[in-house]
Amino acid sequence: MNDEIEPSTSSSTSRQQIFLHVKREPFEYGLLPISKLIYSDGIATLAPLKDKLLHRASSSSSSSSSFRIDAVGISEILQISIENSILVLETLAAILPFDSDPLVTANPNEIDSVGVNVYDLILFLYIQSYKRLLPRTHKDSVVVSDVWPSTSAFDGFLSALSPLQLARSNSRRFVPSQADEEAHQLSYLQKHLANILSLLAEAVEGNAEESLVLTLERFEHLGFLIQFREKGAERIPLSQAAPFFANSDPEMPAVPVPAAQVHDWILQNIVAALEHAAERVSSKENGPPNGTDQDIAMADACGSPLKGSSGARGPSFVEGISKTSVVKQPSDLKGSSIKVLNCHDSVIYILAPLRYATVYGCSDATIVLGAISKAVRVEHCERVKVIAAAKRICIANCRECVFFLGVNQQPVFLGDNHKLQVAPYNTFYPQLEVHMTQAGINANINRWNEPLVLGMVDPHDSLSHPAGVSDVQAESATCLDPDHFTNFWIPNWFGGESAQSTKQNPFPLPEVYKMSQQKNHQSAGEIKQALRAVQLEENQKRELSFALHAYFKDWLYASGNIRQLYCLQGD
Repeated sequence: MNDEIEPSTSSSTSRQQIFLHVKREPFEYGLLPISKLIYSDGIATLAPLKDKLLHRASSSSSSSSSFRIDAVGISEILQISIENSILVLETLAAILPFDSDPLVTANPNEIDSVGVNVYDLILFLYIQSYKRLLPRTHKDSVVVSDVWPSTSAFDGFLSALSPLQLARSNSRRFVPSQADEEAHQLSYLQKHLANILSLLAEAVEGNAEESLVLTLERFEHLGFLIQFREKGAERIPLSQAAPFFANSDPEMPAVPVPAAQVHDWILQNIVAALEHAAERVSSKENGPPNGTDQDIAMADACGSPLKGSSGARGPSFVEGISKTSVVKQPSDLKGSSIKVLNCHDSVIYILAPLRYATVYGCSDATIVLGAISKAVRVEHCERVKVIAAAKRICIANCRECVFFLGVNQQPVFLGDNHKLQVAPYNTFYPQLEVHMTQAGINANINRWNEPLVLGMVDPHDSLSHPAGVSDVQAESATCLDPDHFTNFWIPNWFGGESAQSTKQNPFPLPEVYKMSQQKNHQSAGEIKQALRAVQLEENQKRELSFALHAYFKDWLYASGNIRQLYCLQGD
């Protein structure tokens, strides 16, 4: 047996089976609809571009081995604006898996000067050619049509991108499963692996002809796209998973390996991973109805509103919630990310520090995201309120939504958005500041009102688009009228308050919102005082009390806040 290219999924008496997995984050949070970043010709353009980036990095750095390039260099070589160049760096900071990288650890105002390693940037640019998987038809369209509203003010208007038309009736499509997405991403890497390795490799002179080799340092950049895990265990370092680097002496540089050998080894692992994914899908479709696969629809999961993935690597899900409230704290969540999918007319509280969050296909809901250290993506939602403390947020193809934000980077808007509003962060819970500290979110930096608007059509989306709109800029968001700004109250279900507990909104309010809030409080106080002072007979007091309760009840139902009361009663 050739030990050098033996697939890591083969059995061994000395170690458990290890499996290759795709790093989801670059594909889910790292694709930007900027035409100048998308190179569809593979390495024909990227190879000479890499040389230019390396030359610029080496000429501007005191260390020839740093290979880092800053925002100005990226802007000049890629011929994009400084604003988009900084967006590239912020996006990379959110998806790089190397926690010790200077870009990942940089303060928000240092990102443009810290820059990124050229090889990480090249891999980022390469995957900008990726097309997302076409959403599949929902297996229970009746359930979906019952959940989504039967009419929409936007039906028929730019309908090809309508969130309702994506998720509502018999012909609507549905978000792909995790297994489907990973198989699609594995197939993409399988097709492009040779090109990717050639961009990382360096040439050496052989006896007869030039050949390509990979050093250990270059090889480890593949951790941007793939990872290895022992079954049921945590991630293992990429170099330890590879047989040709596994026993390298830390005190001595590892011998470079032929790129062809690395290609064959990774390719065999991708094939094994695809076979494993196919077995999981087949087992789910043909196995017993009470299986535990992470891709079983939430409605089928014994009524549970949340499920963790199999193992710590995958996201937790809140899926298919309708007309109820769900509260989750750290002990309820597995892994470091959350996906809130297809929830309707509900209040969802995710009161935990996480790395990533996705909100997809929701309507008439309020979703609170505690502290997200990397990125939030909100997509295909309608009439949703999202309250989020996060480093960054991207919003795509949404309608009539309001976003109450505490964000350290500009919120990004792309796709077919309509009638969106942004406002300052408006809530707190006892553990919020602790969670924000864990997530590295700075409450003194809030760029909620600095939207960055990209293209209306996302070239990574496999859905068809209306002709002639590829160059149309997406619709931006407007700032919520300060007179309509209110605090959102989160009950303290779990107790445990201490001297360090958060007692108020940690994000300072802009003066105009603070003044409006003070005016509303003053008006409420004056009304209370006037009611106390008025001279009424007992029957008039009863009539007034009855009228006030009736109006309050009507407001609770109209605003959707009745859900919070139901949640309090349930707890």
